[in-house]
Amino acid sequence: MTLQTYIGIEQDTNAGLTHLGRLVRDAWVFGILPETETCAGWDAARMQNLYEKVYAAWEPYAHLPSRLPEDLRERHTKLYAAAITTARGQGWNAELGEDE
Repeated sequence: MTLQTYIGIEQDTNAGLTHLGRLVRDAWVFGILPETETCAGWDAARMQNLYEKVYAAWEPYAHLPSRLPEDLRERHTKLYAAAITTARGQGWNAELGEDE
């Protein structure tokens, strides 16, 4: 059995707009990880540990970006806007298909 590891947000599909990419990006928003940490090579246990920290950080805000304090909301907007712009440039479309 081979150990599965995360490819890292920079190599992730759709500019990291996947569940693991969003986890890393949210960790950046809350300062849990520096923006230089891509989590490349992290195993499932490390990603689960990160998930638990990010989940706890979101709890006071009901997991809604609109409830973040101004500084965190601005950081969230900046980080996600950049990812969305990059993903769209790579052909990503947020619209769901008829079978989704």
